[in-house]
Amino acid sequence: MSLPFYQRHHQHFDRGYRHKELESTLSQYQKEEKSKSAIYTHGSSAYSQAAALAYHHGSASYDQQSMVSSHDLAEAYAHGSSVHSKRAAAYSLGSESISKKAEAYRLGSELVNKKAEAYRLGYETYQGLKGSSIMRGEQSLKLSPKAKRAKQSLLSEEKENTAVDYVVPVFTGRQTYVSGITDTEEERIKESAAYIARRNLFATGEGISATKKITSSSVEEEKNISRKVAIRESAERTALKKTLRETDEFRRKLNEDSLLHAPEFVIKPRSHTVWEKQNVKLHCSVTGWPEPRLTWYKNNVPIDVHTHPGKYAIESRYGMHSLEINKCDFEDTAQYRASAMNVKGELSAYASLVVKRYKGEFDETCFHAGTVTLPISFGVTPHGYASRFEIHFVDTFEVSFGREGETMSLGCRVVIHPDIKRFQPEIQWYRNGELITPSKWVKTHWSGERATLTLTHANKEDEGLYTLRVVMGDYYEQYSAYVFVRDANADIPGAPASPLDVKCLDANKDYVIISWKQPAVDGGSPILGYFIDKCEVGTTHWSQCNETPVKFARFPVTGLIEGRSYIFRVRAVNNAGISIPSRVSEPVAALDPSDRARLRSHPSAPWTGQIIVTEEEPTEGIVPGPPSDLRVTEATKNYVVLSWKPPCQRGHEGVMYFVEKCVAGTENWQRVNTEIPVKSPRFALFDLAEGKSYQFRVRCCNSAGIGGPSEATEATVVGDKLDIPSAPGYVIPTRNTDTSVVVTWTESKEAKELVGYYIEASKVGSGHWEPCNNNPVKGTRFTCHGLTTGDHYTFHVRAVNAAGLSEYSQESEAIEVKAAIGGGLLHGVCPGLSGKAGGLTEHTANWEGMHESSQPVFDTDALLKCNAKPNRQTVPSKSGKQRSPTDDKVSETIPTPSSQKTSTKQASKSQPGDRSALERLKKKQDIATPSPPYDITVLESVRDSMVLGWKQPKSVGGAEITGYYVNYREVIGGKPGEWKEANIKAVSERAYRVHDLKENTTYQFQVAAANLAGLGVPSPASKSFKCEEWTIAVPGPPHDLSCSEVRKDSLVVLWKPPIYVGRSPVTGFYVDMKETSATDEHWKSVNEKATTSKFMKISGLKEGTSYVFRVRAANKAGVGKPSDSTDPVVAETRPGTKEVVVEVDDNGVISLNFECDQMSPDSKFIWSKNYEPIDDDSRLAIDTKGGKSKAIFKDLSEEDLGIYSCVVTDTDGVSSSYTIDEEEMKRLLVLSHQHKFPIVPLKSELAVEILEKGQVRFWMQAEKLSGNAKVSFVFNDKEIADGEKYKMKIDRNTGLIEMVMDRLEDEDEGTYTFQLQDGKATNQSSLVLIGDVFQKLQTAAEFQRQEWFRKQGPHFVEYLGWEVTPECNVLLKCKVANIKKETHIVWYKDEREIMVDEQHDFKDGVCTLLITEFSKKDAGIYEVILKDDRGKDKSILKLVEAAFADLMTEVCKVIALSATELKIQSTEEGIRLYSFVNYYLEDLRVSWSHNEAKIKYTDRVKTGVTGEQIWLQINEPTPNDKGKYIMELFDGKTGHTKVVDLSGQAYDEAFAEFQRLKAAAIAEKNRARVLGGLPDVVTIQEGKALNLTCTVWGNPVPEISWLKNERLLIGDDHIILKFESGKHACFTITNVNTIDSGRYSLVVKNKYGTETSDFTVSVFIPEGEGNEIPQPEVGKGDKKKKA
Repeated sequence: MSLPFYQRHHQHFDRGYRHKELESTLSQYQKEEKSKSAIYTHGSSAYSQAAALAYHHGSASYDQQSMVSSHDLAEAYAHGSSVHSKRAAAYSLGSESISKKAEAYRLGSELVNKKAEAYRLGYETYQGLKGSSIMRGEQSLKLSPKAKRAKQSLLSEEKENTAVDYVVPVFTGRQTYVSGITDTEEERIKESAAYIARRNLFATGEGISATKKITSSSVEEEKNISRKVAIRESAERTALKKTLRETDEFRRKLNEDSLLHAPEFVIKPRSHTVWEKQNVKLHCSVTGWPEPRLTWYKNNVPIDVHTHPGKYAIESRYGMHSLEINKCDFEDTAQYRASAMNVKGELSAYASLVVKRYKGEFDETCFHAGTVTLPISFGVTPHGYASRFEIHFVDTFEVSFGREGETMSLGCRVVIHPDIKRFQPEIQWYRNGELITPSKWVKTHWSGERATLTLTHANKEDEGLYTLRVVMGDYYEQYSAYVFVRDANADIPGAPASPLDVKCLDANKDYVIISWKQPAVDGGSPILGYFIDKCEVGTTHWSQCNETPVKFARFPVTGLIEGRSYIFRVRAVNNAGISIPSRVSEPVAALDPSDRARLRSHPSAPWTGQIIVTEEEPTEGIVPGPPSDLRVTEATKNYVVLSWKPPCQRGHEGVMYFVEKCVAGTENWQRVNTEIPVKSPRFALFDLAEGKSYQFRVRCCNSAGIGGPSEATEATVVGDKLDIPSAPGYVIPTRNTDTSVVVTWTESKEAKELVGYYIEASKVGSGHWEPCNNNPVKGTRFTCHGLTTGDHYTFHVRAVNAAGLSEYSQESEAIEVKAAIGGGLLHGVCPGLSGKAGGLTEHTANWEGMHESSQPVFDTDALLKCNAKPNRQTVPSKSGKQRSPTDDKVSETIPTPSSQKTSTKQASKSQPGDRSALERLKKKQDIATPSPPYDITVLESVRDSMVLGWKQPKSVGGAEITGYYVNYREVIGGKPGEWKEANIKAVSERAYRVHDLKENTTYQFQVAAANLAGLGVPSPASKSFKCEEWTIAVPGPPHDLSCSEVRKDSLVVLWKPPIYVGRSPVTGFYVDMKETSATDEHWKSVNEKATTSKFMKISGLKEGTSYVFRVRAANKAGVGKPSDSTDPVVAETRPGTKEVVVEVDDNGVISLNFECDQMSPDSKFIWSKNYEPIDDDSRLAIDTKGGKSKAIFKDLSEEDLGIYSCVVTDTDGVSSSYTIDEEEMKRLLVLSHQHKFPIVPLKSELAVEILEKGQVRFWMQAEKLSGNAKVSFVFNDKEIADGEKYKMKIDRNTGLIEMVMDRLEDEDEGTYTFQLQDGKATNQSSLVLIGDVFQKLQTAAEFQRQEWFRKQGPHFVEYLGWEVTPECNVLLKCKVANIKKETHIVWYKDEREIMVDEQHDFKDGVCTLLITEFSKKDAGIYEVILKDDRGKDKSILKLVEAAFADLMTEVCKVIALSATELKIQSTEEGIRLYSFVNYYLEDLRVSWSHNEAKIKYTDRVKTGVTGEQIWLQINEPTPNDKGKYIMELFDGKTGHTKVVDLSGQAYDEAFAEFQRLKAAAIAEKNRARVLGGLPDVVTIQEGKALNLTCTVWGNPVPEISWLKNERLLIGDDHIILKFESGKHACFTITNVNTIDSGRYSLVVKNKYGTETSDFTVSVFIPEGEGNEIPQPEVGKGDKKKKA
């Protein structure tokens, strides 16, 4: 099974894994050779040169079993053995097989590395260093920038005290061919993959250890260079550093293996000796194919320019490489190595740098304790002295594999020298570059010698790269290895794996947004969705948050309690079942982040996790302004999240917010949070209709009032905005080690919020896929570990984001798992290059051993596209052959965007219909053949074909060119051969690939153009070009340059991209210009930054000056050679030049218009967008009439942004363009709307004001109104008219429009709109009076009205207040004045009058209203009104929200104080403890405790309230129920307790009474009884039958007997007595007569008692028809008797 490998934050080369066989071989070899260490101290220089040369040529002639000296090895190379000569010759001729070469190369490489290891051991013995090893550094992105210790410089003892002018540290160096490259740039990773695979075989450890050094030098670069050089170097640096756009895949046919060769230094770096503060530059030049990648090392540590900004400058240009060290200091004295490598091998060259320092300038105080000026080679310990530390890792941990739920431990023994007891190391652990903090999931331990890290419960989140860092002062060493965590076994077979990485993205007091990552394993069926669970901190109860599974990997959880803390987990579900839960999230509190509340220093109840919030006292302030920057941060079909910035105008107190929404296109704003304002500047809305479009706005509020609304958001459609990513691109596996494979792929296109990728592997033929990683990886490269050596695997990749997982990519080619030597890319890994035309597939490309970055990249799709014209007529060529339309040979063109195709398409719209043959013949007689094309150049060259480019003839002969014909001939020994035809069909483009050429042969070419008149004269023979494979890394030259829109100070240069793009895609272009008469030295770049467009507008030209232009293409390797220059162009605006004009007609139609008065009969208007043909007719319509053309936009939108140009063919370059950007688009749309819908200008919008007597006046003013102007007054979408309620007035002279309302009623809440119409022009203005705005206006108007009347009559001295009486009643009272006999007082609640039984006498001026049994239903607004003939006054008391809560608290307090002492009562169920209160409210919280512990209520122990009795019922009491019982009554602020002792005699008496009552209850329950069915009196006619039935019950079943007139009645045929099933007693008289009249009794009896039920039977004889049957009389006495 494939095991996952994931490293989130590192771009790495997986160089920490060694070949197991090689490891054992090297170990044995080291033991055998250790005794010979004296040999290794001599001849190191000679050995270094010989070993490098042997490695360079890959010789296989060395004998592994023999040990040769350095001098013999050098001679062996110089003269060469016969075997070596034969194999070298065979290698150069390509006659030896690849397998033999690989074997020879492998044997030779092993020998070199063994000797290098032996030399290293001998060198270390000489130096006397114990336990040291070669460490390779790796730069981690997120590890803290601790300093890496430089290699120690040793001073010769005999020269230590010698007096010299400067101090030169003596150093020794060594060669290590297995050193790694730590450059983490993406393009360098791609170039080096093949080498990395080979190098991993020779790695020295399973993990990675590194040493780092802090440098704090700041260097300023000072150069005096010319402007020309500065501009050129700046452009080159910009091109090299620019981030490349990823292409679909790399397709390029490689050279055969015979052309590949290892790196070779043409110029080696030279050693230097310099003074401090001077700059030094090391140079070297390297050749090799593929182009070697060169890396600089300092003391075998790779140099990273980003780690030391300004210190180093590395340049690589055209094979010349340089390392510049700025302001050298003493620590720069070192050995520097330039390492060049490609797929054929690696070669190093060395140079030494000695930095001299004047001894007199040396400050000896730098060695004093605590001084910060210590040399960087020394470390300052916390104890104040300088020391050097050697840190080594022994018994290290290796790559680990675990499973979810298991405990994993990583450990390593650390050896530190010297051992200073007072200075202990700092042990740090990192995961993926992030410092690990010990938690319940991770435990760390340091014993003084061994550092361990334990994963107590491994989860997939723990997967990654683990690094142990040991810090000693300013130094540290680190060691790294990887940990993989697989899914735990599912509880249900087929259930998916658990989700991972559950996080809380956004937390408020009422919701928390939870996010997670989807698992890699779905269990065999698609995941249907996810369930989210929550648990309050401190409890163990998990509750499910969503009823139905959600597919989106984000979900808002609501229903939280403010102040409580929660944790969350997620479960996946499919058809088979539900997965095990994920790891729980971090706790999050349900609080607003910007809440004005302050958290107390500690929780009041730590076991519950509850947080107590203390509100600040509100302060007076000003009304806040509107919020700003309101935007929709997230929108899904389930919710929308808004965020905004607080207002600037807010006073000294905090603000809260109200959120409003409306359907887009309307002005019906509705408040979302009507009751509780939002405290934080973000809010989530849930109740929105999917598919509808909404707008939102926010208002601020504080104690001073509610501010105005913010600007509304753009219309937002409710629905998921995030799409599932597309499948990743082409997957390429590369060999790595015996158990791992490196997989690379192309990233998903247009993937938003990408989380990462999952990689799966399958053994060939198994059909079973296993995940390689269980944590999504970012980037497009991953190493799959845990594979079986020798098996073949295929891989595929899928992308993941919050919306879900993409489809799988296409399966990779199968690869065998084995160690890579010389590269690992598969043969035929780019099958898209086979089976195609265009000269790329006629030879099989040998991809073995090549990494993708070293492959020259071609746009194969463009190469294969064919756009040939119909066959031309037979025309003789210079070779005498006939060009026949029937020839079989057909080649392809190199197509580029064609303007002819577009011109034909657009012209067909303006001039429909075809011309007749006669007209064509006449036209042909009036035109001439075109002149020859010129400036033939080679755009690309491979082994058997070449791509040509040329310029259009200067004279087209008066007709459009229909195509071109190419001839070629060989040039041998300077003598040209016969011309041959390259194409039979005409080429429509000015670029063509000529096939079937001979490699390394020189050719000449000529091109002829054809039009309707015929074939023109061929061009002169081009200069000679050699057909050979282009191997340069930079792209070829662009072609087909042209100039357009020539004006006096500007023009536009157009070009087509190069055919040959080098080894990576083209990333941009540079445009150069110079005056025509200037020399080549005057070329200057127009743009400092590369442009990705294929056009550029050049401004700042001098009028009347002639210019030429050229273009250079750039990729990641550099800038290519320039194109041929354009024809000279004079910067001038010719007479009659016109520009494209934009127009908006009266109907609002937007169009671009261009006019030309220089047209010929064949001229056509050609419109283009961004200088590309317009093929989409749905956006733009072209209308051409005569010399005018119009491009009409059908629906101008953001899709139409761009540069629109129009060219008139068959003219002298008549062209113009118009740019529509976002700002211009908005302007045109506004102008279009204004033309469609003219408006009446307004001086002021609709406003409202309150008049003196509380009247409300609405008004607005227009700038001007005619006599025919009309105004419609609309309220809530309904038109209102002038009448009793509304007084309307229009002043057409001043434009003033007003409406007055006497009073605002509740039904007047809504939107008021004044609609104006003056001819065609319209306008309207609206005023929204809803919610608090309306309430505020209504209150102000009513207050103004009341104040007017209040001052005229009775009024209040003390306003309405309340108090609670001892009887727990609420008394409302107020004090009045200026009262007379006629004054009346009226009470209201919620605007409804309260009927009072008694008339107020106004005694002492106090008015009261008594409310008994006060409860929540009495909450409301109370109002008392005084009125008489002089006027009225009123006082309002709002008993709602906080005020009502305060009153209820006081009521509950009085109730609690009225509680009686607890009493004990025995019942048949058990013992009851109770207390009486005057009045009971639900707000009064009652709790019981037993022996100081809270009682947990069960079915046996219950509490409740009956009437005014509060009780605790203990059913079936036991001795455990004895003790002290406390009843606590909490009124909201304080608690009141009542205590009773239920023990001793009290318990015994209560228990005895309970048993007695229980027995009595049992007897009463089981005694015999008649449940019903017998009447009191039965009146029946003689001769009828009487049948009575009743139900009898008892346990045991009772015995029954019947009595008549208190005598036992025995049944017979006349009276039938039955007793059925022990339940039903039946009494039947078959034929009633008068004798049967009497009193009957039913007696039921069992051991618990007897009961008698009596009834009377009355028989009558009818006397006639009219006699009435007497009604039975029901007795009033007891019917039943029981004993």
